[in-house]
Amino acid sequence: MGRISNTDPWVKPFREAVRISTAPNWKVLNHRGRMRLQISGVGSVMLPYDWSNQGSAHALPRIQQIFKRWNGGRLTLAEAAQSADTSSTKQQLNFSELIESYRKFVPNAGDKTWKKMYLPVLLKCRDKFNGTPPRDGEALCMACLEQWDQGSRSRQISRQKLYGFLTWAVQRGHLKPIYSAPATLPEVLKSKRVGYAISDAEILRLLEGTPDPRWQFAIQLCAVYGLRPEELRWLRIKGGAKGSELWTIYQKSMGGRKGDKTEPRRLLPLLVRDLDGSSIDWKLQARLQVGEKLPPLQSDGDGAQALRNYLRRREVWRRLKAEALNTGEQLTTYSFRHRYAKASHAANLPVANIAEAMGHTIEVHLGSYARFKTDATADLYAQVNAGTAQVN
Repeated sequence: MGRISNTDPWVKPFREAVRISTAPNWKVLNHRGRMRLQISGVGSVMLPYDWSNQGSAHALPRIQQIFKRWNGGRLTLAEAAQSADTSSTKQQLNFSELIESYRKFVPNAGDKTWKKMYLPVLLKCRDKFNGTPPRDGEALCMACLEQWDQGSRSRQISRQKLYGFLTWAVQRGHLKPIYSAPATLPEVLKSKRVGYAISDAEILRLLEGTPDPRWQFAIQLCAVYGLRPEELRWLRIKGGAKGSELWTIYQKSMGGRKGDKTEPRRLLPLLVRDLDGSSIDWKLQARLQVGEKLPPLQSDGDGAQALRNYLRRREVWRRLKAEALNTGEQLTTYSFRHRYAKASHAANLPVANIAEAMGHTIEVHLGSYARFKTDATADLYAQVNAGTAQVN
């Protein structure tokens, strides 16, 4: 490298050009033979150019782009510089750093959720920029999501996480606007599976075929209180106005705004009935109070998987699953929760109260359990057959 100086003939005209095309407090400095852009009272960033006449020729248009993106402080200087960098076709993104920066933007995602829900698709996105980058956001998204089956829940989740990342990266200038997430993607949608509401008689059959008393206890709790399997690890006894109450303090992501979660709720029993129609009181709350053990539920977030792994080894569960398929529905670990919803509607409880007891909004409830609502049309025809209907 040749002589480095602040007095070479090109320096003064270069600094003057920077001042005229940006603002009086924008300056360029010589930092150990490299260029540093400084805004008085704001901060500074290093530029990827030598302190030389040739470097100044490349630096000036880049500084002008930074000034344009900075826009009076709309972006930080560092963000504006990054935005200007990504506008260059020669810029190679450091995706590892970009993903780490996004991790800080979603602090409500736990480490397990981050590794399971976010990282796989974000790493796919990183890999797509190795070599020739995708032509636009649609091509990028299609390439990133190809490993997940179209219409599957896992693809839906991965698409949601990818879209959030791309929106964040484009808004901050880390990626070009051409990589904005598309409004729609060509998809072959699968019909939503219909969850089976296990009957009380089937619950009793299942309990008879469950040799481990800890898993019997878990099944009883899920059925009587309409629990999500993960909630089994978050059960607590609290003092209430009329004595002890059973609560779940589990908080599930609600979707929508970042960080929104369900609230802890009091659990209200809906007792299973025997073949004669008599309610069976298994004294579940009292058993929890005296410390009766539940089965191991693996790590946080794996409650449903732990229950699924146990049940799939039970012959009675496999038979019940086959019987459910004959009705066009699927028996799952949430079938106990479906039973609670169905029985609540059969008892003509108001939708708002059922949704509150189950720990979700009315909108979510109707989206998943509207099929259990009383069929007004069927009731009218039943009244006609009974001769009690009033026909106008």
